[in-house]
Amino acid sequence: MSILVINCGSSSAKYELFDLKKHKSIVKGIVERITKNSDYGKAIKTIRDRLVKAKHLKSGWELKGIGHRVVHGGEKFRGSTLISKKTVKQIDGFSKLAPLHNPPSVAGIKACFKIFKGVPQVAVFDTSFHQSMPEHSYIYGIPYGFYKKYDIRRYGFHGTSHRYVSMKASEVLKKPLSKLKLITVHLGNGCSMAAVKSGRSVDTTMGLTPLEGLLMGTRSGDIDPAIVLYLMETLKKTPAQVEDILNKKSGLLGISGISNDMRDILRAVRSGNNRAKLALDIFIYRIKKYVGAYAAVMSGLDAVIFTGGIGEHVPRIKNHIAKALKGVYSKKVKFLTIPTYEELLIAGDTYKLVK
Repeated sequence: MSILVINCGSSSAKYELFDLKKHKSIVKGIVERITKNSDYGKAIKTIRDRLVKAKHLKSGWELKGIGHRVVHGGEKFRGSTLISKKTVKQIDGFSKLAPLHNPPSVAGIKACFKIFKGVPQVAVFDTSFHQSMPEHSYIYGIPYGFYKKYDIRRYGFHGTSHRYVSMKASEVLKKPLSKLKLITVHLGNGCSMAAVKSGRSVDTTMGLTPLEGLLMGTRSGDIDPAIVLYLMETLKKTPAQVEDILNKKSGLLGISGISNDMRDILRAVRSGNNRAKLALDIFIYRIKKYVGAYAAVMSGLDAVIFTGGIGEHVPRIKNHIAKALKGVYSKKVKFLTIPTYEELLIAGDTYKLVK
């Protein structure tokens, strides 16, 4: 059973082909420098041609399903789903909430309908894992009508990663998810955390958009919303200019003045750069603060799991937080590093829905 996983981003299309009977990845790659949505058709054709040329789609490697990573599924999609023409329209409808992410996914899905005719497709949503959050976790303290009329609420992202490492943590700890209270920490250029109680997300740091929550590579994370108004009034900035500052010029980059890359920050810290140290201190502090909050939300804690590019490769962060929290939450709390593998989870969901 061969399953193709496709992740259409804002300027690229990543792909990975799996043989799920043998539980292994066959080949993966990326098509880059995609400048407009109409180019995703060419990218999907390139992927098809590469797989055919390498004979991965012949001699027993016939394609049985295609799984797509889709960032935003709103409240409509609480789990992965088979894609129909109606589904495509619904995913496109959430483009207002994810304008940089959903349109490429829609373009990629439409291209697959044409290029891989007859092959069933499945959408796996970043937001669906967090749809288990209770209402008091996702409703903001603004007029309730804004939620009902404009869909303004906390959605959360990186859900596929949080779900995958939660499942792997259950295996490592040799306990069923139903009996675990976990905090999953996905750290990359984008960062988020989730409180996972009995296998269900009960809270997460990202909100209506991926801007809320932890300090990130170029995103500010949590700020006083009045700062937006202050910047607009004092600096005569437009909403688009303030959004650009908060999404692309803040975070590690904005504080350090050096880079959004944690490797650069750590090198600068070792050389005695105070602003780089401040950026690192804030980065760690935010994580520590949310660990405390989520442990309280779940009335206990069994393990904290670190994943993502930074979470997997910068043990200093995990060790610092573990040391700080050991005295608070007892020595029974485990601090784990588990590499995320979102593509494998997407392939698995696709297999279950199309087999």
